Amino acid sequence: MIDERIRVEIVAPVHNRKDITLKCLKSLSRLNTTGLDVHVVIVDDGSSDGTSEAIAAQFPEVEVVQGDGNLWYTEGTNVGVRAGLKHDPAFVLMINDDAVFDQDFLVFMVETARKHERSIVGSLLMLWDTPHKLFQIAPVWDTWYGDWRHWSQQTVWTVPNKPWNVDLIVGNCVLVPVGAFAEGGLMDSKKYPNFGDAVFTPKLKRLGWKLLIDPRARVFCLPNTIPPRVKKMGLKKALKVLVTDLGNGHNLRRRLYAYLEGAPSKLVGFVGFCVFLVRAGVTKSYKTVSDAPEPPLNKTFASAVVDD
Repeated sequence: MIDERIRVEIVAPVHNRKDITLKCLKSLSRLNTTGLDVHVVIVDDGSSDGTSEAIAAQFPEVEVVQGDGNLWYTEGTNVGVRAGLKHDPAFVLMINDDAVFDQDFLVFMVETARKHERSIVGSLLMLWDTPHKLFQIAPVWDTWYGDWRHWSQQTVWTVPNKPWNVDLIVGNCVLVPVGAFAEGGLMDSKKYPNFGDAVFTPKLKRLGWKLLIDPRARVFCLPNTIPPRVKKMGLKKALKVLVTDLGNGHNLRRRLYAYLEGAPSKLVGFVGFCVFLVRAGVTKSYKTVSDAPEPPLNKTFASAVVDD
């Protein structure tokens, strides 16, 4: 499948999740690396639970870069990418540590990236506890819904059987050719301390890079933690969350930035943001998934499947 050894740097930011991080590294240690030269960089952002010490003891081949506890997801990933780029790789794989990996996933992702020029490749993300169900795959921008729509009813049996084009790849597991960093830079950690991936791949797409999901590259993730609802907070805390705390998922400035930079255009993003404000203000809860029946993704994205 791959006829030469290709350097791949795997980078992940971690913080105080020692057992989860070790499970992730154990999974990576079992990968099929035929034709690949794989090196792992972990950015430990000030863990106090012995994460770095445990990695050093159990996985001495892994490079650990220390943070001060203030990097958060986006800059933690950026620090890992910078460290990885020093090893002159062909690709950087950005992952979260709350994942375990199918043995062949990386070989498939590299094969797809090499076959399709100027391609960023995402894996098929599935839920750790219900491994047939998809997780945050191929969200679709919906202006009149006021957000990216995420699928809630898709499974491994409803996706295309070949890589397909999408508009956004979430950062749980994404393979990036080094040339994309040279063109688009790293993620913006000032605007998006915790959610830099929300605009990173759409930015690269605007620069002419294709965004592909490879259905063969299976990765199993923990479900996201849902933050407390703003309506249940006191006024002072709610104002902080909505206005000043860019690291919070409810923050309105972060959402506006993400819509303006991640939507198909700034105008479309602004309209979507206004729709979001109206919907969030008049409904008891705001969801990015719907309970309505969904067509299978192999029909929704039939025209987006790439040719061999």
